[in-house]
Parts: sequence; C-alpha cells; structure tokens
Amino acid sequence: MGASLSNLTENGPSNGGPGLGDIPESCVACVFLYLSPPEICNLARLNRAFRGAASSDAVWETKLPPNYLQLFDLRARPDVHQSLRKKDIFALLSRPLPFDDGNKAHILFIFSLGQLQVVWVDKFTGRVCMSVSAKAMAITGIEDRRYWNWVPTEESSIEQSLAVLDGDSCAHMHQLEHVKFNGFCSGSAIFSVVAYLQQIWWFEVDGTVKFPLPPDIYTLSFRIHLGRFSRRLGRRVSSFEHTHGWEIKPVRFEFSTSNGQQASSECFLDEPQQDDGDSSNNNNNNSNSYYTTSHKRGCWIDYKVGEFTVRQSDCETEVRFSMKQIDCTHSKGGLCVDSVSIIPVELKGHRGRGVLK
Repeated sequence: MGASLSNLTENGPSNGGPGLGDIPESCVACVFLYLSPPEICNLARLNRAFRGAASSDAVWETKLPPNYLQLFDLRARPDVHQSLRKKDIFALLSRPLPFDDGNKAHILFIFSLGQLQVVWVDKFTGRVCMSVSAKAMAITGIEDRRYWNWVPTEESSIEQSLAVLDGDSCAHMHQLEHVKFNGFCSGSAIFSVVAYLQQIWWFEVDGTVKFPLPPDIYTLSFRIHLGRFSRRLGRRVSSFEHTHGWEIKPVRFEFSTSNGQQASSECFLDEPQQDDGDSSNNNNNNSNSYYTTSHKRGCWIDYKVGEFTVRQSDCETEVRFSMKQIDCTHSKGGLCVDSVSIIPVELKGHRGRGVLK
C-alpha cells in the first residue's frame, strides 16, 4: 500500500498514467496561494513538485503581513532577512517576539524581569497579534505586599515557546510545522509572572502600548483568573481563600486609541450566591461552596473591552487601556491579572473557552 502511494505521488500510477508528480510546480504554487500555512507544510511531503512550491517566496509573501520587515527587525539584524526564504521568515514571526515601544520603564523591566510585550503572526492566517504583560502596567498598590504579589507560573505559553535566535542561528530555524506556539492557550497564562491581588479597596490597572499595527479590525481584552492557582501532585488546583467582592459591583473596562476611537464595558467578575429556597441549608454551608462551581472561577477568562480599526500601517497606533472598580465601600481580592491582548476580530473565535463579551 505504501509503495503504491509513493508511486502515485512521485511517478504516477503503475499503468503509466499521469500522477501528482507530473503537476508543474508553478500550478501547485497557484493552488497554495489559497491554502493556510499548515496545509501547505502538510502537502509539501507529497513529492518534489509540492516541496518546491511549498518553499516558493511568491507563495509565502502572500502569507506575511504587510509590515513583516518591521516585525522581523525585532528579532534579527535588519540585513538578515535578505538571506532567508520567506517561509523561514514566516516561521520565525510565528513565535512571540518581545518589543520595546520606547517606554523607559519597560526597557528596564525587559532586562531584569523578562518579556513584557510580545507580538507574533498567527500561523494560520498571517494576522498580527500582541499581548502586554501585567508587569508593563500601572497597578494601584502593587508595591505593597499586603495587597499585591507577583506570582510565577509554569503555565506560561510564551516561555515554553520563546527561542532566542541571533543572525547566525537563523539558518538552523525549525520548519514551520515544528512551530508549537499558536497564540493563546485557553487553559494557561500568557506570561511567566502574573499579578495576584490578595485584598484591596481601590482596584485600578492601567496601561499603554504603541506599535505599527497593520490595517485590520482588532479586539482588546483583559486576561483574568479568579483564585490563586498552583500545582499539587501534578494536578492544577485553585484556591479561593481571598476571592471576594467581585459579585457586588461590576468592573469597568476601557480603552482609547491615538486616532480617537474608544470603547468601554462593565462586567461582574464573580457570580452572586444564589438562594435555592432552603435558607437553613445555606446557613450551614461554607460561603465558598457555591463559588467553587462557578464557571468564572478557577480558569483564565478573556474579558472583551471592545474593538478598534487600524486603516494605515505607516504610523504607530497608541492604545491606552484600563480596568477599575473603585467603590471603596467594600474590599475585593483573590484575583490574578495576566495580560491585555490585542488580536484581529476574526481570530477571536479560535481562542476557545473563556471569552466573555
């Protein structure tokens, strides 16, 4: 069976008729223009014509974003791209790339604390995505350990995939099919360190990011986790010891862009305890028993703030964002803040579980 398939793909069927190996490489390349990068890499295994077309610069240039040279300069010297195939450039950009937007505080953090802002190309569509760590944000009370703590996590999808490459190692890059990072994993944090709130009355998180985003419609969201998570006996567990106050008043999310666009939304981060009609039973139960089954607890959730449009890529887009709950009549706590994400609207549906509008 294997030999028959090999003959079909390389030399044609045993009766001497035409096979896939007889298709001109230029025709295969025309078909590849309509396929996704992973599909192209899978078909490249069929025969030499398909392999040749799958390495064509003409094919891969159509998969790259219009500002791919700017993105490439984040990782390698500006002249390195001239010696690489477009396929290799695409594979490199599919990994998260740290970038500096000129904020001096961010530069210090990058050298001492790791990645704060990353951008990457979605390996299925070639669209540009980015994420900003809580480390790059201004958080009220973050210096006081009575309120906030920085918590390391082994869940980070960036740390597991980020490879530091220089110009000399680009020739040894993995092929695209070996690129494991595909943006967001719904069950994990994006970054290796998250901000954990124990208790506070004035809750406010602000941030700014500036980047030459290519033309597209983007959605901005905060990634939040109710409860403190850890691993015990190889299993992921969450503690809700400090989680309280998020069902009393909603959190307000906002953003504005340098070209005048803005959006806001409000959302309760937790669910109120429901009355099941048996008050005596409720009084005997632990107050946390209901919340441990709440779908908003114990998982990473992306809270959508809104959408904005970028029409020109020749200038930087600055986005200011915030989330706050500043009603000081009650305290709140037991919450992890991971990041703010900016991704094309069309990719939002691929992020799986945990997206709230």
